Amino acid sequence: MNIHECDLVVIGSGPGGYVAAVRATQLGLKTICVERGSLGGVCLNWGCIPTKALLKSAEYKTFMSHSSDFGIDIKDYSVDFAKVVSRSREVADRMSKGVGYLFKKYKIEHVVGNGKLKSASEVEVSDAEGNITDVIKAKNIVIATGARSRIFPGIEVDYKRIITSTEAMIPKKVPAEMIIMGSGAIGMEFAYFYNAFGTKVTIVEMMGRIMPLEDADVSKEVARHYKKSKIKLMTTTKVMSAKTVGDGVEVTVENKKGETVVLKADIALNAIGIQPNFENLGLEDLGIEQNRGYINTDDKMQTNIAGVYAIGDIAGAPWLAHKASAEGVHVAEVIAGKASEGLDYANIPGCTYCSPQVASIGLTEEKAAAAGHELRIGKFPFTANGKAHSIGEAKGFVKLIFDAGDDKLLGAHLVGPDVTEMLGELGLARKLGATGKDIFQTIHAHPTLNEAVMEAAADAHGEAVNL
Repeated sequence: MNIHECDLVVIGSGPGGYVAAVRATQLGLKTICVERGSLGGVCLNWGCIPTKALLKSAEYKTFMSHSSDFGIDIKDYSVDFAKVVSRSREVADRMSKGVGYLFKKYKIEHVVGNGKLKSASEVEVSDAEGNITDVIKAKNIVIATGARSRIFPGIEVDYKRIITSTEAMIPKKVPAEMIIMGSGAIGMEFAYFYNAFGTKVTIVEMMGRIMPLEDADVSKEVARHYKKSKIKLMTTTKVMSAKTVGDGVEVTVENKKGETVVLKADIALNAIGIQPNFENLGLEDLGIEQNRGYINTDDKMQTNIAGVYAIGDIAGAPWLAHKASAEGVHVAEVIAGKASEGLDYANIPGCTYCSPQVASIGLTEEKAAAAGHELRIGKFPFTANGKAHSIGEAKGFVKLIFDAGDDKLLGAHLVGPDVTEMLGELGLARKLGATGKDIFQTIHAHPTLNEAVMEAAADAHGEAVNL
């Protein structure tokens, strides 16, 4: 058995864990990271990164179908779907190795295995067979074990025909028909991917509209484009059960009329939600407070047990990689005794990489009104943006919501080409307290998609010149 001593041990190497380990080491703390799988966690290996590689292939496949619009007439081409999948895995592997490089650079020790808290200052590590291999004595512990797909009663996930996002990334062939349960980011992205390669896709969503957490105008716009792409949308529809039957699946739903309907397909994706990885961590033995499996923390990311912290998905919503990374930096600085202003959870961006892309930050129109704000709203369509036409993607819009009193930006909601790359400007604007006038009086380069941001701010003041 190996005995270690350090200032900080981090359990989990996802975008929260590895960032916390690196930042802590930069600040002079001797750090060990416990990880049972590949470095980088779900995000780098089975989430954010490999899915974007798949979606890029889908984008190119979509381009091929209308390349003649650009004067490039490609009549004969083939799709190597196995290569589409293998490229995605290669990208993930490269990024995981990148985390390994950072660990070597900063001399962060990687202990392989399952970490379990034995006390507020000791972590026990065991191998896959349950044999204890290491004991780590640390002054501080950060739990960053993430989350996984939530499995609901009645949905018989067998990981072959009724699958999770992990299996959806490594299909051996393109299914003819697919049912996607849930229209959050995971469901919407895989719907776009499989539809692009010819799968007949049906999305089942319990709420009254797809992407229910987004602004209503954004949901409506994406729904319009998905319907044009022949993706079937079943909203206000509840999944009652899902099971494998022969060579296919049967998903029983209750539709908006209260009728029971049985949907049949080759495969079904469970994309309804996630659940925290809190099992076998020793949380109950230490009395660490939880709420439905998520660990309760204060504004310093500390649990109710001094010296024990939690970050990322295990610490609750929003379940986003960049939120976890920000918490990783924050907790490392707290532990190192460095002043840290903490996180502004109201200013965390959200992105969905479907087509058209969706990006948002701050309050939706509905939530801003419910909070009592008098609103000033500006909206600018990409159909009036020259760059969007130039690249053949004149769809979607930028919607900005301001407080009518002080003109501060309350929320930004974008749908259209590459809008996930445009959101940074608006996040900075909210952080610095920029007004609508600040935004539209800032000269934006022409021609760019970002001009739509300027024009939307100007529209809120009745000064848009291209509407």
